[in-house]
Amino acid sequence: MEIVVQVAQLLLALSILVGIHEGGHMIAARMFGMRVEKFFIGFPPTIFSFKKGDTEYGLGAVPLGGFVKISGMIDESMDKEQMKKEPQPWEFRSKPAWQRLIVMLGGIIVNVVAGIIAMIILTYNLGDQYIPSMYPKENGIIANEYALEMGFETGDKILDINGEDYEAFRDLTALDMFLSEGSYYTIERNGQRQKLTMPTTFLNTMSSDELFLDKFLMPRFKFEVSLDGAIEPTAATFGIQEGDNITKIGDEEIQFADQLRPALAVFAGQEVPVTVVRNGTEVVLDGRVKADSTLGIVSVLQREIGRNEYTFGQAVSKGTVDAFGLVIGNARALGKMFTGDLSPRSLSGPIGIFKIFPKTWDWNKFWRTTAFISMILAFMNLLPIPALDGGHVVFLLFEMVSGKAPSDQFLENAQKVGMIILLALMVFVFGNDILKLFGL
Repeated sequence: MEIVVQVAQLLLALSILVGIHEGGHMIAARMFGMRVEKFFIGFPPTIFSFKKGDTEYGLGAVPLGGFVKISGMIDESMDKEQMKKEPQPWEFRSKPAWQRLIVMLGGIIVNVVAGIIAMIILTYNLGDQYIPSMYPKENGIIANEYALEMGFETGDKILDINGEDYEAFRDLTALDMFLSEGSYYTIERNGQRQKLTMPTTFLNTMSSDELFLDKFLMPRFKFEVSLDGAIEPTAATFGIQEGDNITKIGDEEIQFADQLRPALAVFAGQEVPVTVVRNGTEVVLDGRVKADSTLGIVSVLQREIGRNEYTFGQAVSKGTVDAFGLVIGNARALGKMFTGDLSPRSLSGPIGIFKIFPKTWDWNKFWRTTAFISMILAFMNLLPIPALDGGHVVFLLFEMVSGKAPSDQFLENAQKVGMIILLALMVFVFGNDILKLFGL
């Protein structure tokens, strides 16, 4: 069922984003009197279509994109017969270069605007929730697999990032930490300060392991006992009560929730003295540890969630910055591929995109993910590859600067090369997705 929910969200998001992207091209084209012959969401074969005015609207069976066919434009349709005829006033090729440029940028512009609007609305309605930095500063962190590899130890207190103070736990794993060379954490361990530098290999590791953040750093919390929802009703038979703070298991001191299970594991299936503090008084109980290393209780974490709320003006500023931050981060990651610091294996296709959607339907998370994809779709379409909007933009800018348009033959050949590049890229990212599914 979880897969069905994720697939449904992916298809809905792609339909919305492709629709507004191609709609951006169509609106701009009509604004300058160009004839739009087709508007399709999805690629052939056609599921259904209808005609209104000069335009055929339809839905394709392959839900991985869409297209708009504008009269007199060399595009993926490769309609050579039309291009052999004399240019007509309503055709793309008959219009000034600046108008054609706006048409080609239309889809990118609406994707950017849609992404920004979604981020602004989400920021205004939901605000911003986070785990305050006081927890990793005062309680320390839990060092998982990759953190241990970097040199962290559980209990390390993270004092600053790159010499600067930080507000929230999430700042410790922000993308910028992995993209910037020489990123480091200042920690305190056993009363001594030291610096841990982010390995350059971690960017590749993070991009190839979708569970990287769970295997890296986790916040550490104190806890208290709850019997509400306890594993078994008899949990209280050895005298433990709601709100007790466990301070020792046997002679092992306990301060944080992550210390409890390992301490109990030593006494699995046995009785052990359990020291608790109750209303300021220390009480020692005889608890029996179950075979699965539990006492049959529920641990309630002692934590407060930070929250920022924004006025509409503040939400406009923050939402816009956050939206463009997504693009900037991905542009920097793409640059790392060209320098060899990031493996192309990190590129993902539809399966990778599908995985970022939540496994349960949550409209807020859906729109946040859709806003992210919208911004990335705009960025990818702006790449100067023939057959993408960015390729057309490059040729139009050349025409505007030089005063001479590339020949139709050149544009046709460039379109063919671009389509080959895109097909090769699609095969590559699909291959990446499949290999990641099998952990390769």
